[in-house]
Amino acid sequence: MATNRFPADNGLTARMTFTMFLLGLVYVVFIGVLIAIGVSYLIIILLAGGFLFAQYYFSDKIALASMRAKEVSSQEAPRLHALIDRLCALADMPKPRVAIANSPMPNAFAAGRNQSASVVCATTGLMDRLDDSELEGVLAHELSHIAHRDVMVMTIASFIGMLTGLITRFAFYGGMFGGFGGGDDDDGGTPAILLIVLASIVAYAVSFLLIRALSRYRELSADRSAAILTGRPSSLASALVKVSGDMARIPTRDLRAAEPLNALFFSPAVSKGFSLSSIFTTHPSLERRLEQLTAIEDRMGAGA
Repeated sequence: MATNRFPADNGLTARMTFTMFLLGLVYVVFIGVLIAIGVSYLIIILLAGGFLFAQYYFSDKIALASMRAKEVSSQEAPRLHALIDRLCALADMPKPRVAIANSPMPNAFAAGRNQSASVVCATTGLMDRLDDSELEGVLAHELSHIAHRDVMVMTIASFIGMLTGLITRFAFYGGMFGGFGGGDDDDGGTPAILLIVLASIVAYAVSFLLIRALSRYRELSADRSAAILTGRPSSLASALVKVSGDMARIPTRDLRAAEPLNALFFSPAVSKGFSLSSIFTTHPSLERRLEQLTAIEDRMGAGA
């Protein structure tokens, strides 16, 4: 198992373990309901197995494609590579692949199933706005996600929501063309469809809330780890203030397009007006994040 010098976070580990246990329980109950209703074992295995495989092995490629990002070499992005090289040396961890998304939205994210198969992506908007010390703080934050393996946990956790949505749609169209478990009785499929839809809604709601709770804690953990690794909490705080302030100036259409990746972003892309992201945020408030960084800065100053 790969090691690194990011400070261990037992609280994050405990929360990830507990969340995965609860999500696994939700998943088992959901599959049990489908089997009890009469959904084909083959359908369940193909859908569940196929989506889990795709989420686990191709999450980094899916994230890059969603942001229209491309991997860049050290010749194409010397500044970005140099900062990541330094941080990986400090953290004693494998260097991830490096990518850039041509977007005015100032943000960054990490994706991948483990330290050896991961990618860190920064937008052009982020690189244009931040100086080197601020950008280093953001990149350290993203590398912390990889080092603590919470990117992998979030990837697996989000698969349950995707699966329930897919099965609900499958049940709806399956009911239109014969139903589940109805046999020759046309009315027999209706209760089954309703039960599948209800089970899917419950499973999605529980997984949604669990993922949001874990996501908020993991962001605080990554801020804390990045501040300690770089030794400059104030630089990360400055980056947070700049990114959060400039996010309000980004066109709404760009923010809406980016919202599905909020759980991965350094700072959430929340569009103006009503959205689920503005109600069940994936990130703690800016005030909470700055408060934590100020406390770390004070402790470092006291220990100097």
